[in-house]
Amino acid sequence: MSHSPSQSDENQVCVIIGASHAAAQLATSLRQQGWSGPIRMIGDEGGLPYQRPPLSKAFLCGEKDADSLIIRPSAFYEKHEIEFIPGRVTAIDRVAKTLTLADGSEQHYDKLALCTGTRVIRLPIQGANLGGVHYLRTLADVEGIRRELPDSGRVVIIGGGYIGLETAASLRKQGIDVVVLEMAERVLQRVTAPEVSAFYQRMHSEAGVTIETGTMVAAFEGEERVERVVCADGRFYPADMVIVGIGVRPNSELADAAGLEIDNGIVVDEYCQTQDPDIVAAGDCANQWDPRSGQRRRLESVPNAVEQAKTAAATLCGEKIPQISLPWFWSDQYDLKLQMAGLNQGYDQVVIRGTADSGCSFAAFYFQQGQLIAADCINRAPEFMLAKKLLSQKQTADMTRLADEAIPVKQLMAELTTSS
Repeated sequence: MSHSPSQSDENQVCVIIGASHAAAQLATSLRQQGWSGPIRMIGDEGGLPYQRPPLSKAFLCGEKDADSLIIRPSAFYEKHEIEFIPGRVTAIDRVAKTLTLADGSEQHYDKLALCTGTRVIRLPIQGANLGGVHYLRTLADVEGIRRELPDSGRVVIIGGGYIGLETAASLRKQGIDVVVLEMAERVLQRVTAPEVSAFYQRMHSEAGVTIETGTMVAAFEGEERVERVVCADGRFYPADMVIVGIGVRPNSELADAAGLEIDNGIVVDEYCQTQDPDIVAAGDCANQWDPRSGQRRRLESVPNAVEQAKTAAATLCGEKIPQISLPWFWSDQYDLKLQMAGLNQGYDQVVIRGTADSGCSFAAFYFQQGQLIAADCINRAPEFMLAKKLLSQKQTADMTRLADEAIPVKQLMAELTTSS
């Protein structure tokens, strides 16, 4: 549907800060929704928006090159008159409606979109600045890792979340010795049920990865480069390279300095609107009101960034379309495809379909007070579709029937259709 919104005349300038998944979608959606004025995207990585999920997987393995990660080619932006400006914004003046860049130049805006994403949390320990200590967030990060990999016989990964485990799988595929050190009592502790954690621990062990949980890292030691990782309990692990993956923080300082409300990210309503009527925010940096759950949430996922960007573009064009899509995520490790639907915070019961302690395929359904709230599906695409359908329709499922593999998913789906 293309139309010219009343808000957008030929002279209205929309500036997007950030060159992320959200930024790429927002620029595209603005044109689709009839924005006719200039659109400018400012990115501090110097290049066009690219896909981040393959960084720890296909790109790290050398199966994809940098060009194949670009979300849309430069010809697309030229055709739709979306200007890309390499640079870093250092200040927003909401009264004058100007942005100051690191090189001292200024940009005027009528409407502003904040797609500033997140940055890695750095380990504040001794030896953190030694050569061979890497983080994994940007294309440049992974290019740095790849350049050094041939010399790296032993890699120690700090953090047993998705990034850490995906990286471990990619390195094991290349025959590199990998040790994963996780502070919590189990891998993926913040995001999954114990059964799912145990499954991944088993799969990585079978692939030859050493995983140590309940392990606090105290220091990195070495002359010029890191040579070993020392733990708080005195144990140490030899390392030719260290990759740290302990989480990210939203880039909300610009918004904060401009007087916008911040609370674990840039606070927006269901329309991705900040409290400034001319400024929206989308993607990993945005903490959004979710009318479905009656709570705020900041999600780090590509599907969420894309949906929020569409909503934000509509808002800038004067259309109010709330963002209420179902959250979903994925993770690829070895030949395991994990697909997650919903949010499992606050679950009080887990129903397993299939067997988690042998083989490599099962689904975990999360319930809260008898209501299905989320599902983790490993090599189980039909169950993932079932979960998405149940959650989207706010229906629950009979736990015993869900757990019974004698009842095909098709049948469970059919029962859904007849009951709704």
